[in-house]
Amino acid sequence: MKTIGLIGGMSWESTLSYYSLLNEGVKAALGGLHSAKIVLVSVDFAEVEAQQRLGDWQGAATLLARAAQSVEAAGADFVLICTNTMHKVAEEVRQAIGIPLLHIADATGQALLRDGIRKVGLLGTRFTMQEAFYRTRLADQFGLEVCVPAESCQQRVHDVIYQELCLGKVTDSARQDYIRIIKALQESGAEAVILGCTEIALLIGDADVDIPLYDTTAIHVQSALNASLA
Repeated sequence: MKTIGLIGGMSWESTLSYYSLLNEGVKAALGGLHSAKIVLVSVDFAEVEAQQRLGDWQGAATLLARAAQSVEAAGADFVLICTNTMHKVAEEVRQAIGIPLLHIADATGQALLRDGIRKVGLLGTRFTMQEAFYRTRLADQFGLEVCVPAESCQQRVHDVIYQELCLGKVTDSARQDYIRIIKALQESGAEAVILGCTEIALLIGDADVDIPLYDTTAIHVQSALNASLA
């Protein structure tokens, strides 16, 4: 079994999901008392959020690159950034280490192609929905047509993530707003919707809507399990 490196804390609630799902996956695959071999570096999300808000992406890249180097030094065979948004600096992180970085958008794109999806809706932070680093990767490497909510809806999606989900708060009003936004994406032709923030699965799931949802946390975890147990 290879050792999985995690850069977490963005937020710690979703990192907890990574840790639980990885260990559940190893136990299911190997049985008995087996658990995942994990090296975790958890950053202070308040520091990262301030860098995002100020547009200090170079500072964020430096912070996560150092975290990745710590994970590598501790014996990880590969590394995951446990958040969609911070894949904006994934290339800088990758260049700072000598072990593979498993990109969350690549794992998601592969899952969509496997299922024959061609047009997909994307929910996430405003950085993920508005900027090219995520949407362009899905389009260029996987040929996917990516659609996002209207601008006013994007702000609501973003605010729920930072003002509620990252604080461990889950409300029915937020769930109903997300359902409405997902229905609008479906009406625009989306065949599925990417839950492109690792916190969103804490709020909404397949039972809430009648369109396939692609939980990037679960997909990223499966890619890590495949690499670890290969």
